[in-house]
Amino acid sequence: MKKIALMFMALSMAVSGLMAQPQLSALFGYSVFYLPENNQPYVETYLRFDAWSLFFAQEEQDRYRATVEVTLVARKGDTVAYVKKYDLHSPYTNSVTATNFTFFDLQRFGLSNGIYDLELTLRDKGSNDEPVLIKDKLIVYYPSSAPSMSSIQLMESATPTTTENMLSRNGYDMVPYIDDFMPASVSTIHPYFELYNLDKEIGNNAYTVNVYLEQKENGRRIPNVGETRQGKGASGIKPYYTTIDMSQVPSGNYNIVVEVTNNNGDPLFKKDVTVMRSNPIVTNAQVTETEVATSFAGLITEEKTLNYYLDALYPVSSAVEVDQVRNLIEQTDMKSKQTFLYRFWKSRNPIDPEGEWNKYLARMKYVEEHFTYPLTPGYRTDMGRVYLQYGPPDFVRDEKNFVGALNNVKWSQRISTTSYGEGEHANEGLIYYLPYQLWRYNLIPGDYNNRVFIFWDEFRSGYYRLLNSNAMGEVTTPGWERMLSRYTMEEGALGEVGMQFRRGY
Repeated sequence: MKKIALMFMALSMAVSGLMAQPQLSALFGYSVFYLPENNQPYVETYLRFDAWSLFFAQEEQDRYRATVEVTLVARKGDTVAYVKKYDLHSPYTNSVTATNFTFFDLQRFGLSNGIYDLELTLRDKGSNDEPVLIKDKLIVYYPSSAPSMSSIQLMESATPTTTENMLSRNGYDMVPYIDDFMPASVSTIHPYFELYNLDKEIGNNAYTVNVYLEQKENGRRIPNVGETRQGKGASGIKPYYTTIDMSQVPSGNYNIVVEVTNNNGDPLFKKDVTVMRSNPIVTNAQVTETEVATSFAGLITEEKTLNYYLDALYPVSSAVEVDQVRNLIEQTDMKSKQTFLYRFWKSRNPIDPEGEWNKYLARMKYVEEHFTYPLTPGYRTDMGRVYLQYGPPDFVRDEKNFVGALNNVKWSQRISTTSYGEGEHANEGLIYYLPYQLWRYNLIPGDYNNRVFIFWDEFRSGYYRLLNSNAMGEVTTPGWERMLSRYTMEEGALGEVGMQFRRGY
């Protein structure tokens, strides 16, 4: 069975320029779709502005309007593949203070398969401040001879179309949910996605679509959230609009996952989109006072030890949980601390929270033995954090004085004449690297296979920091190999450690 893994980018961010009042504030996002009958991929971009952040000019008596100059550019290498510059007007208001609303813009444009640099420039035409510029990588890949899947676009709602407009799709007006933050007021969310040309892989056989929610930090699936649908392969477009009930989902970071399998259960596609949920009225796990008192957490009665255990949870905690721990440690209420520790692990494993805690405790002991540095506990080091978050790596390469050849020579035939490139090796094009470790994980839940971490000992002190990784949400450092080589490599050159990173060993 051939596996298709189509990568896509989803962007949702606050746009904030260094402006005088008002300060431009907006959300930007985009998705990529495909028209099989025309063999045409296309991009949808979404912009939502906070009206209060814009300058409203008077156009008539008691009629005010803001105007934003929008420039969209997609570059493929040095070639401009798409450009559009236009003025986006807000709705009229009868006062410059009556601006407590948002307004929305959607654009669609075709692109061929490839990797693009997407640029968005926003300029408030009523302000003298500099424009706001956003850049991102855009990957478009929809083969005509194989099945594929669109981006996952979250929707606020879908209503039957009465008059065609920019929100119309498949007979419905769909309002995109651009933000990746989901407050308690949002009780449901609606993922929309499309499957293309399934018949080219499975003929007219059955397939299954699973939509579910998982914790971002550890990939654990949230029970009873999502749905499963059956279908049969067909040519053209298979659109899916579904609903996820978020009302009982507690605060935390989650992935909304779409997984498509054939009738044998073999994966065809898997994509996800991350949301940050705030829902303080729902806790991760309801527990009783007696339950806590008789648990492993209730047996920890020394406050210093309990604070240590709570602080050491941060590698596997959500942002909300990290804040809760920070507040708890500043307090003296032992029962609240014990309750949090017990509830934390019960939310991860309702059947055996103590077993889950013991597994983590064993990792903590290993981390403290191997990664502790003066004044820094092991779990607060980069290596310790990665080990606790993802577990033991499947492969480790530990190099103290690695010397490698330059594989991609795009400058002079050897490295610069430095103290590291003189003598008998001066003309051999050798690269002398600082001490580093390469860790590979064959599988990280919620991520792609073969994720790699490079840690480096920048000052040869025995303290390793994370330099670069290809794992989702981890540190990505442009020119990291050049830094590791003490800047003896030219920018853009690829050495042997770079090749190790690509291979994972």
